[in-house]
Amino acid sequence: MLNLLPWRFFVKHAARRYGVLDPATILARIRGFAQPSEVAEPFELLRAGIVFHARGLVNAKAIQHNLDWVWPFWVERQFNPASRSFVPRAFSFSHINLTHRNWTAVGLPDVAVYPIVDPHGLVTPLHDGWSLDFWIVTESRKRLLPSKLEDHAVTQLLELGEGLQVKTRCQLDGMELELGTRMTGEAGQPPKVCTNVRALTQEDGWLVVAVRPYNPEGVQFIQRIALDSSGKAFRVNDEATVDLGEAPISLRMAHYADGDVYLNLPGDVDQREITCSTGMATAAALFRIHAGQPRELGVSVSLERDLGRTVAPNRSWQQALKGTAALEIGDARMKFLYDAAMRTVLLLSADELVPGPYTYRRFWFRDACLMLHPLLTLGLSDAADRIIGTFAARQTATGYFLSQEGEWDSNGQVLWIAARQCALSHRPPEPALDRALRKAVRWLARKRLTKDDPAGTRGLLPAGFSAEHLGPNDYYYWDDFWAWGGLKEMAKQWRRHCQHEAADEAEKLAAEFAADITRSIESIPERRAKGAIPAAPARRMDAGAIGSMVADYPLQLYPGGAPRMMATLDWLLDHCFHGGGFFQEMIHSGINAYLTLDLAQTLLRAGDRRFIGLIRRVAELASPTGQWPEAIHPITHGGCMGDGQHGWAAAEWLMMIRNCFVREEDDHLVIGSGILPEWLGGTVSFGPTLTPWGPVSVRLEAKQLTLEAEWHERPPQVIVAVPGYHSIAGNGGQRVFSLESI
Repeated sequence: MLNLLPWRFFVKHAARRYGVLDPATILARIRGFAQPSEVAEPFELLRAGIVFHARGLVNAKAIQHNLDWVWPFWVERQFNPASRSFVPRAFSFSHINLTHRNWTAVGLPDVAVYPIVDPHGLVTPLHDGWSLDFWIVTESRKRLLPSKLEDHAVTQLLELGEGLQVKTRCQLDGMELELGTRMTGEAGQPPKVCTNVRALTQEDGWLVVAVRPYNPEGVQFIQRIALDSSGKAFRVNDEATVDLGEAPISLRMAHYADGDVYLNLPGDVDQREITCSTGMATAAALFRIHAGQPRELGVSVSLERDLGRTVAPNRSWQQALKGTAALEIGDARMKFLYDAAMRTVLLLSADELVPGPYTYRRFWFRDACLMLHPLLTLGLSDAADRIIGTFAARQTATGYFLSQEGEWDSNGQVLWIAARQCALSHRPPEPALDRALRKAVRWLARKRLTKDDPAGTRGLLPAGFSAEHLGPNDYYYWDDFWAWGGLKEMAKQWRRHCQHEAADEAEKLAAEFAADITRSIESIPERRAKGAIPAAPARRMDAGAIGSMVADYPLQLYPGGAPRMMATLDWLLDHCFHGGGFFQEMIHSGINAYLTLDLAQTLLRAGDRRFIGLIRRVAELASPTGQWPEAIHPITHGGCMGDGQHGWAAAEWLMMIRNCFVREEDDHLVIGSGILPEWLGGTVSFGPTLTPWGPVSVRLEAKQLTLEAEWHERPPQVIVAVPGYHSIAGNGGQRVFSLESI
């Protein structure tokens, strides 16, 4: 009965009655900017957006009326009219971190819990939780507050060593504060996040451990803080314990009506418990500092809320990384970025693979398949196999690999990564996955459009939201290229393992996709295509055309240097670059590290040395802790979109370095074609990396290049193409190559 009611009439009448715009009319107008689609926007993204802007609305209400508080680093910048990060509030109904979305996760292998540290040392132990900050207050009322310091007064780095530790050092007016945050875990004990603090001042004062009702996204409520019976630990929201290691000399607490506890420091009234109905409780534990004498403290936070069924870690970082591809070059920065990226993808694959430790801590097939690629090729195939083994359970009864409705790229991506798994392991798919892959092929066959309406869309997949940074719903070539590439590669693997019926079906459908995509592209008027491939048949060339580049990398549907691919790339270089990197104008509105690297891969395949500049620029854009946010603000160089530690970006850095040393083409390997000039002169090595022919390591010393390989069958053809030297064509049976300068 409810469905029979004229809801649109009621809504329109109510809108007119109260003098507001008719929501149905507005929605219709908005949808006019997109192609008709069965799914307007994926519900998952709508849900995430609602949560995101709800937080932004709280931020708008809580922050601008309380600027005498100590706020996190990004707020101190965005609300400061003298800062280049300043964001006017005006008519914005929500206030969101759009200038400094940067953080670094600390963790352990196999533990899917990701405490994060912001660029000035703020520690957020629990996912989307409250934070700990560390201050110095002197008797003369000097303050060292990390979030308020200028960038030159703060240094931060990521120590890899025996684990992951973020080190932050702050200096101001004779005061020094050093923080080292890491996750620790001993056999049989639940992991904790620990911060070792060292403070030094030129006058007497206090080291302050402050509990804060916010994180790098904004306000996060604290209703209750209580000191436990030992006098050495807080209990926050009855969900985690902050162990201070020793009893503070004094304790201050405040609720929202009192203002920030910071406003009454050092103060003179101890308090052991506070509740706040607004959810803005704060607390500060004070520890005495004597002039010229370092004060050290160890603070740890229990993680029981996030751990769930997670058991104590059973592998160290050294054990987890054993056997992975190692990079040895004289460039310490590039090597550090590689090593940090390896740890990022391993950390984020502890359970289901997620593209980030915070904002993107949920599953997408798109990110997962691209992050699985370095896991498979660089020695983490056990993790990759475990994750791919869960894909069948994520498939609908119709054969759709569903993570978000309305995104039609996932079936092609799963077929492609499953084919890569088979090619690299020389095994057919596991039975459950094999059945799911066959259903995925039939889903693709049914999903294709059967008529040429709109023009140029016959045989393509329907309009969808696709990779959301390509623009509004459209008939994206990105989806179709993934379908073609996944079918093509999986057909090879079925054929190799004598599953000829499945191979025939996939080959036939791949050929149909190839023909229809080609026909569609060729039908685009030259005035719109300009010899390139737009994002979709009816689109002009714009930044969304970056999606069409997937046909070259990683899918290799065309030979390296194919004219349309290079025309698309050149258009993007000419129109969509800012500050040396690809600037994604749509949604991301920032410099995108992983898409810049994708273009570098196309240049590498084409033998175009412009790839070198793109690699160098992406390295420069990494944070001091070796991370890339999803998109980088063109002025602040902080994150402006997505997660502050983006797993897809880390994965593309790994694949970029790998392909510089060992790159696969259809029937041969290309060795050393991306080795940068600054790496030469000393010993350079990389490996082992898995290829369809077997694991390969490369070592270059002086003018001698050595291959170490364990070929499964007959060695492949090899082309040694180190820049600055004559190319050498040979057989993989040859292990030593003498290089001659050009």
